[in-house]
Amino acid sequence: MEPRLGPKAAALHLGWPFLLLWVSSLSHSVSSPASASPSPVSRVRTSYNLGRTFLGLDKCNACIGTSICKKFFKEEIRFDNGLALHLGPPPDDLPSYSANYSDDFKTWRPVEISRLVSKQQNKISDGRICASAAAPKTCSIERVLRKTGRFQKWLQAKRLTPDLVRGLSSPLLRCPSQRLLDRVVRRYAEVADAGSIFMDHFTDRDKLRLLYTLAVNTHPVLLQIFPGAEGWPLPKYLGSCGRFLVSTSTSPLQEFYGAPPDQAADLAYQLLGVLESLRSNDLNYFFYFTHVDAGMFGIFNNGHLFIRDASALGVIDRQEGSQAASGAGDNKDIFSCLVSGCQTELPSCDTIPEKQNLVLVCSQVLPLLLQAKFPSPVQEEIDAELTRCADGTRPDPEVLGAASRLKDILRPLRTCDPRFAYRYPDCKYNDKF
Repeated sequence: MEPRLGPKAAALHLGWPFLLLWVSSLSHSVSSPASASPSPVSRVRTSYNLGRTFLGLDKCNACIGTSICKKFFKEEIRFDNGLALHLGPPPDDLPSYSANYSDDFKTWRPVEISRLVSKQQNKISDGRICASAAAPKTCSIERVLRKTGRFQKWLQAKRLTPDLVRGLSSPLLRCPSQRLLDRVVRRYAEVADAGSIFMDHFTDRDKLRLLYTLAVNTHPVLLQIFPGAEGWPLPKYLGSCGRFLVSTSTSPLQEFYGAPPDQAADLAYQLLGVLESLRSNDLNYFFYFTHVDAGMFGIFNNGHLFIRDASALGVIDRQEGSQAASGAGDNKDIFSCLVSGCQTELPSCDTIPEKQNLVLVCSQVLPLLLQAKFPSPVQEEIDAELTRCADGTRPDPEVLGAASRLKDILRPLRTCDPRFAYRYPDCKYNDKF
């Protein structure tokens, strides 16, 4: 059903044109009362320009893409009515926004509209781009990026190879294999004819957008190349517009810290299962987190837990082997410095232990979810295994063993009822669920 709106919400819910008009009216409200009223054409033009600025379309092609912009223009993506209480458009300093998405204006589903990085970080990054060319702060960042040596190599390239991404700060690209980079190109959703490992069908604009995204935040790329429809624990990528991406909506894990014991046990059990799939999967990729917090994990309305934010996720190819970023310092340029200091060094992929994800999650996420939830002696058993699992000084087998025992403790603490729709009613007939 279409979401119901109160009187104040109706204006914002009317869609993109009204969002643009609100931006325009807000700008006029702070102008001098004596100023002449602009013409309707002028107001619409101002609204359109300010709306483009809100989404970051004025910065393209230093952006993610434009594949879902039509949904905004056709009002098939509508910001959540909770934001209608503001006297203007959605505040432009939030990292993400709740919204509703439809293909037919009859059925609506919740989605999340997210920035690659914060508005402040975008401002810093754009300033660095201009400064790298000794240009004014209001320079054309696209023109500057197009003139870089790295992008000139991209223009000549037929295939995305490790040397083209060497020196970028993302953990995904710390030691990429050719197999992984081929997967990036083949599944890149911001081009019309995805499916080939060669970039013959990429325009100059497409190449700049992909390079910019890889340099700033690889989260949308990971959603595309490891889709949830194939069993990966990631939300669905729906598209992008400017510097925003749209994906299926999840509730952050920290909202469930006060959950009842059976639900907490279910979420902890799922999270340990997700980490297991990152370590061992059919494609023989090893995924590792550089850091974690509860906001990186989310829960769909059916109770299923997923990785909500993949920006800190690195990938090591165990099948083909990864090309270490040797000499990465020699390949650093403005693309290496957009979201971090140019001197930032990531650890070698050879130093990433199998236990890393478990140590991070068992020390920083699970204790807050499972603390004081269960009667003695079950709680003591859980706390003891969490302590072992979180101990980074222990060898890999001991940490993995503690996580396995923790799963065994949690499994019978889960219940089988409709609250867990992702495994109900299967759990009534099969112990696997």
